[in-house]
Amino acid sequence: MKLDCINGFAVKPVEEKIVGVIGGLGPEATVDLMRRVIEATPAKDDADHIRMIVDNNPKIPSRIKALIEGTGESPAPLMAEMARKLAAFGADFLVIPCNTAHFYYDDICAAVDIPILNMVDLTVEHVLKENPFVQTVGLLASEAVLLTKLYLKRFEERGVKQNHPSAQLQTRIMTSIRKIKAGKYQEEDKSVLQTAAEELMSRNTEILIVACTELSIISDSINVEVPVYDASQVLAEGIVRIVKGDLL
Repeated sequence: MKLDCINGFAVKPVEEKIVGVIGGLGPEATVDLMRRVIEATPAKDDADHIRMIVDNNPKIPSRIKALIEGTGESPAPLMAEMARKLAAFGADFLVIPCNTAHFYYDDICAAVDIPILNMVDLTVEHVLKENPFVQTVGLLASEAVLLTKLYLKRFEERGVKQNHPSAQLQTRIMTSIRKIKAGKYQEEDKSVLQTAAEELMSRNTEILIVACTELSIISDSINVEVPVYDASQVLAEGIVRIVKGDLL
């Protein structure tokens, strides 16, 4: 039997694994990931699609308050509890459709005996596999992702420089992220993302990475002349590969 491997997972094409989703960070980002999984699945009928057990829990403590403002409780305990319940319900592996939440990845892994696909690691490896000679990437992400250096550390280990938007534009991006979480984003928020992308392009950025699942909701509005990788899309395709194996 031919085996594939993705982010440390052995993939057996003849077996259909069940994915558990630690969702609600925010709710629309979770639905967006599910849509991407459905679209990426090579299906001819209902039964060909992937079984997803989803806990779309918007009551998870704010990562922004915990990591940026320093006033909120850690979301790790509730996320660990969600992971245990998803595993008990039958999930074979878990995913977290939130880049910032991967700051707590080790805490959640310690709570369960099933593997958790790491979106940050998966995205970095995917980008570097397709662009082995890249020297500078640009990150469109929340302030918390930049603060915790989730991507920066991984790229620096590989000798790749990371650019991020100016402080003024990053503030506008955070405003847009909050609006998207509230379901109140508008065309102007797409314009903010485009402006940030263009600013990064002006600083010799070779590749753009959308590393916030809220921004993923509007990322198709980005129009630049370099490759754009969306972490949510990479995660969705990773899920399909784990479940469907060589069918991709």
